[in-house]
Amino acid sequence: MIDPADSAAPPPDYSPPLIFGRVLDGKGGGRKVDWDEARAWQPGVKGEVLWVHCDRAHDDVFDWLHEQLGVPESTVEALTSDETRPRAFREEEWLITILRGINFNPGAEPEDMISMQMLADKCRVITLRRRRLHSPREVLADIDRRHGPHSAGDLVVELAETMVGKMSSSIVDMNDTLDDLEENEDDYETEFIQDQITDIRRNCLSLKRHMSPQREALRDIGRAAVPWLNKQNRRDLRDTIDRLSRFLEDIDVSKESALVLQDDLNARANAQSNRTNYILSLVAAIFLPLGFVTGLLGINVGGMPGVNDVHAFRDTVLMLIAIFAGQIAIFKWLKWF
Repeated sequence: MIDPADSAAPPPDYSPPLIFGRVLDGKGGGRKVDWDEARAWQPGVKGEVLWVHCDRAHDDVFDWLHEQLGVPESTVEALTSDETRPRAFREEEWLITILRGINFNPGAEPEDMISMQMLADKCRVITLRRRRLHSPREVLADIDRRHGPHSAGDLVVELAETMVGKMSSSIVDMNDTLDDLEENEDDYETEFIQDQITDIRRNCLSLKRHMSPQREALRDIGRAAVPWLNKQNRRDLRDTIDRLSRFLEDIDVSKESALVLQDDLNARANAQSNRTNYILSLVAAIFLPLGFVTGLLGINVGGMPGVNDVHAFRDTVLMLIAIFAGQIAIFKWLKWF
């Protein structure tokens, strides 16, 4: 006879969706929990908050949220789907938030954003992601040093602050690149500068497109009016929104600076092209009458003057020199050069 416990046991190659888990003690620290303990955890000791960070692509996440925690199926689908536009809304006592962060994984571009879905109430915070995200691990490090958040509201706000704060390094890098290109423009090839400007403009557009909805999502967290977000949490959230607004303004400045540099390059290229065309026009204007004279003298018909004159070639050359000198004098008088 098969033991029910054995039939329910996971296969040998089973890998749980939990990336890490902590039970916050309300004093800035926390203890580790595994997947089984996280699923069975119930609020008990006052001030404790469960935080689990999971891979949202794992099938067990959907079952746990819907069947064990009672989260509506439509909400769980929003949390585990690939639709990652930043937003926030309230579902009874749950606060559902979708945020985006800068991708700092090796080989990634700044505009390659990573989403994090978050489900929180007064005693649980569940964060979900598909690709590795640095922000939750920074908050985790604070908890392990016993300098982390004390409550669910603190944790939600600190995660949002950390994700927004990560934008600053990307913006600073773009501004440093622009400053270097502007100060040392003559030291770089035009093609290299054009490539850098194109990358910066693409990054600016992508960051603006992804992060502008994030500002509205953070505002929606404040509007959700969940009782476990205290006044300090709301003040910190407003500060984070203001910081994000400044970053978006800096992105606009970076984009405008890139456009100014692009316009300067285009103006220089046009000026160089105009100078080249001008020189070619002068050369053509000088040699047009000279070519006409030599072409006229080169026709093979009877009656050509100087055919039997040994001094005809010398006289022709002197005439051409006189024509050339006359042209130079006329061009200088007209201030063409």
